[in-house]
Amino acid sequence: MGGIRIVGWGTALPDKVITNADLEARLDTTDEWITERSGIRERRVGGTTTELAVGAGRAALAKAGLEPTNVDLLVLATTTPDQAVPATSAAVSHELGLHCGGFDLNAACAGFVYSLVAASGMATGHIRNVLLIGSETLSRVTDWEDRSTAVLFADGAGAVVLQAVEGPGDLLGWDLGLDGSLRPILYADLGGFIVMEGREVFRRAVRATVESATQALRRSGVSADEIALFVPHQANIRIIDAAGQRLGIPRERTAVVLDRTGNTSSASIPLALADAADAGRLSPGDLVLLSGFGAGMTWASAVVRWSA
Repeated sequence: MGGIRIVGWGTALPDKVITNADLEARLDTTDEWITERSGIRERRVGGTTTELAVGAGRAALAKAGLEPTNVDLLVLATTTPDQAVPATSAAVSHELGLHCGGFDLNAACAGFVYSLVAASGMATGHIRNVLLIGSETLSRVTDWEDRSTAVLFADGAGAVVLQAVEGPGDLLGWDLGLDGSLRPILYADLGGFIVMEGREVFRRAVRATVESATQALRRSGVSADEIALFVPHQANIRIIDAAGQRLGIPRERTAVVLDRTGNTSSASIPLALADAADAGRLSPGDLVLLSGFGAGMTWASAVVRWSA
């Protein structure tokens, strides 16, 4: 059995920006209230899940120096497919010009890490290069008259290219979890909008992040002190800070982009990871902790050695 390493990354965000001031003008809310409770100042809205995924995928392939013909597998993490049938990965594959297998994976906001683990297990033998994309258009399932959710959710996509290598590779350890009894605290019915019990989600999210991240660290044989960068799901700055404090990872070693992007579900971790990489915050050999939680209730964490 071989392993994987990350050799490219890319992002795509819609052009349309909705600021807190824009929401303040038509909802019973204020910029101060939104910022204090979520950490979000603006979010991007627009496009389709396919369009955003294609943009992020192209950027990641370019960063990796690969052509579409080099891709052996496409994995699309999304909770907002463009159609019920077929999988949105079919449209993404066509637009990118891929000639390989592909599938969608829906684990909500934990979807990117779920997909990372799944893809790493398949990157053996004839599958050498995997294009992994997290893409969401949550604006389509958000009630823009509901101030409890309209201020949070947004659209975007992030992607990485995983390459198979001999030996253990850079995915050092991981943890996946699901508690289906918690479905009622965060869900969206077919054709409906997101419904969320904010306080309960907050409480459960902090606990799930800390416990899952701790398991991934233990299975990787490393401590929180050795983590160069913590890349959590970008849902709420208070959740991020609370989880970081309990793990012993300060804000200066944490990737945060939600102030500019809002909550983009499965796209949020790759967006934050790419932002940190582009900003020069990662060096070869650095240990990165990825951790997400989402509807289901799902959670997933992974420790990756950065060698890009």
